[in-house]
Amino acid sequence: MFRQIILAATIAVSTGGADAAVAPVGSVVWGADVEQFATQPRAPWQADDPADSLYKAAREQLNRGDFRTAARSFARILEQYPKSTYAGDALYWQAYANYSIGETTQLKDALRLLGEQRRRYPRAGTRGDADALEARVYGELAKRGDPDAARWIAERARGDTQQPCSRGGDDDDERTAALNALLQMNADRALPIIKAVLAKRDACSAGLREKAVFLLSQKRTSETEDIMLDVVKNDPSREVRKKAVFWLGQVNTDRAAAALEQMLASTTMDEEMREQAVFALMQQRSTRGQAAVRAIAQDPNAPEGLREKAVFWIGQQRSPENAAFLRGLFDKLAGASRGSSAESIRQKILFSLSQMRGEGNDKWLMEVAADPKHSVETRKQAIFSAGQSGVSTADLSALYPKLTDPELKGQVIWVMSEKRDGSAVDRLMQIAKTDPDREMRKKAIFWLGQSNDPRVKDFLLEIINSPR
Repeated sequence: MFRQIILAATIAVSTGGADAAVAPVGSVVWGADVEQFATQPRAPWQADDPADSLYKAAREQLNRGDFRTAARSFARILEQYPKSTYAGDALYWQAYANYSIGETTQLKDALRLLGEQRRRYPRAGTRGDADALEARVYGELAKRGDPDAARWIAERARGDTQQPCSRGGDDDDERTAALNALLQMNADRALPIIKAVLAKRDACSAGLREKAVFLLSQKRTSETEDIMLDVVKNDPSREVRKKAVFWLGQVNTDRAAAALEQMLASTTMDEEMREQAVFALMQQRSTRGQAAVRAIAQDPNAPEGLREKAVFWIGQQRSPENAAFLRGLFDKLAGASRGSSAESIRQKILFSLSQMRGEGNDKWLMEVAADPKHSVETRKQAIFSAGQSGVSTADLSALYPKLTDPELKGQVIWVMSEKRDGSAVDRLMQIAKTDPDREMRKKAIFWLGQSNDPRVKDFLLEIINSPR
């Protein structure tokens, strides 16, 4: 856990090329899954402890922002009741109060108090929080130019490369805490430390490298794209490589887009990494990125799974251009034999269009559903997708008598039952009563039974009591 703290420090160092350490002491600037520390003492829990009332008063002072008074009150617990149940946590909260005051003297005293807690009360409930707070205090001092604090962060973030892989533990926590502490340091100090972490190749540091990749994506320098690409190509961990592709998508530069395009077009790159590149390019929301993804979607030589991912992510970004592209691609793939890759992609296009509400997709999907030149499976998918896109009950009702295949008619009945509106219930009751196909009447009755419409109860009773 302690290792998971120091990445946050690098985040500010890396944010937009600016020094995010301008944030006030005690504020939080997080951009990743970063471990935080406790900022509110828990309620008193040992009423018979002699320090209980003093802890209660100190807690109230801290919660209302009276940090100087709170620091003195927590100090009194240690002075008067060093064996109290509250003593170990009191050291943490005194340190936190000093950190919140934010003056250099108080920050240094906070480090002293946290060190004292580590020595005297290693089992205190706030020990994990203390490690995180310690890293934050060092980061704040380093921002103010304290060379010892800067050295502490750099040494722990880099780690000792001569030591064998520890696979977790306190040392692992400490290095993550050091990375997080870079949040408060000057921006140009962060990159060398990030590079040193990414240069590691042992399995134990994979988690650290994943976080360092995130920090690198926030650091806009002339080296960012090159370092990220090196991670994509050479890091031994698949997860780290995937994270590098993902975060490269957050670097909205032409060089990043070009690198992702190169990955996407590469026939030698792992397909899963190419799928990550599809996602990353779509996240950039650039014209060139979308063009590259569209090219893959319509490339007959690209793997089917990759093309399907491209179709999916195109559908996640609503625009007239994307809707027109997907509908045009569907038509280009017409005539594919059932069970073929093209047929599968056509069905994925229908689903993708259902996610992109508007743009005339509902009407177009209904046209596909009504067209007998398409396979039954494709038409069923079109009916389902039309329902997902918000097609009206009136349109579904009008489609029903045009269909002859029982699977398609059953699909319309089911989609109408999902509409949950009065007009859909009316149409289903009509089908249940008058449809010449007994199986369709049974389907309509079944789905009416799932409805909460109060009219359905009487309708079903009427059917039950009707003469055969």
